[in-house]
Amino acid sequence: MKSVSPRGCARGFAVGVLLVACVYDVLIVGADGTSALPTAGPVVPVLAVLLVGLAAVLWPAERRPEWLTPQVRTAGPAVVSVLYSVGALLAGGDILFGPGEAVILLCLLFIAVRHCPPGWTLGCAALDAGALLLMPMRYVAPSGDGALALVVVGLVLIGLVAGFAAYLRNLDYRRMVAVSEIRRGERVAIAADLHDFVAHHVTGILVQTQMARMMARSQPQELDPVLSGIERAATEALASMRRTVGVLRASGPEAADHRPVGDLAGIAELIDGFATPIQQVTLRRDPAVSDDLPHEVQAAAFRVVQEALTNIRRHAADAEHIEVRLRDCVGRLEVSVADDGRGGTQFPAAAHGGGFGLVGLK
Repeated sequence: MKSVSPRGCARGFAVGVLLVACVYDVLIVGADGTSALPTAGPVVPVLAVLLVGLAAVLWPAERRPEWLTPQVRTAGPAVVSVLYSVGALLAGGDILFGPGEAVILLCLLFIAVRHCPPGWTLGCAALDAGALLLMPMRYVAPSGDGALALVVVGLVLIGLVAGFAAYLRNLDYRRMVAVSEIRRGERVAIAADLHDFVAHHVTGILVQTQMARMMARSQPQELDPVLSGIERAATEALASMRRTVGVLRASGPEAADHRPVGDLAGIAELIDGFATPIQQVTLRRDPAVSDDLPHEVQAAAFRVVQEALTNIRRHAADAEHIEVRLRDCVGRLEVSVADDGRGGTQFPAAAHGGGFGLVGLK
């Protein structure tokens, strides 16, 4: 048996109260002289106003046609109500009004303030508020004290409903902005992971493949170490890609656990994987550099070295000696990468980066 949620019960109760109020409107409008209630005007106009308003308020969202937008839902019934009120004023007849139409207009005011597009919000809300303030004029003379009292009550209700709807709209906007910022941050982080890890290994594969093609003609007997490096770089690229996919699939704290990171110990492994028979990489680490540095500092140092080595492969593949230095400078970690390359490396156009690697380190 399907259970009913408290929210569903509250919604059903509210709909029931609204329908009872609308029935009361019809009863007082259709009362005759023998009734305990005063004589009122015809039933047809008020029925039209109530039916249009109920359709706008209660039409289920999943079954609502595309043309029934929030602005149409809120403006249409208000226009019908205003026409009814103006007609009653021109006819000069005393026409009673009940709570049903007032509740409908307050609901439509709430919808207008919270859900209408920015360009339509003020107009639709003003139309609903105006229709509500015109209702008492059907029965009470506009110049009477009773009319002023009813207008004041209407203004208070309008202020409360519009203020609450505006508060909820602001919460919706702030939530949307927060979600957008989180998504943007995740996209930036994933892009950084792809650039720092996957692109690094793929660049290594490309450079070593070019090297293998040159060695195949002059030094075929020394191809095995180069091919081994290509295999290792491809394996590492695949592992990095899997970690990045894991970040995409995970959410919350789990995503941070899957995201690839580096530390000072990883720099030595990074250098070993970068070195080739033609390029020698030397790591010179100051003994004062501790392994207990904050994780953020170690990760930043790893990324700096990784970005520098990737740029050497892209722009100075002719370098034969590369030196990586880690030094303790008065409580700060200094990372430097130097090479003896002259640049001018020819790379396919698709292999050139977008120039955001160094920017991403800031």
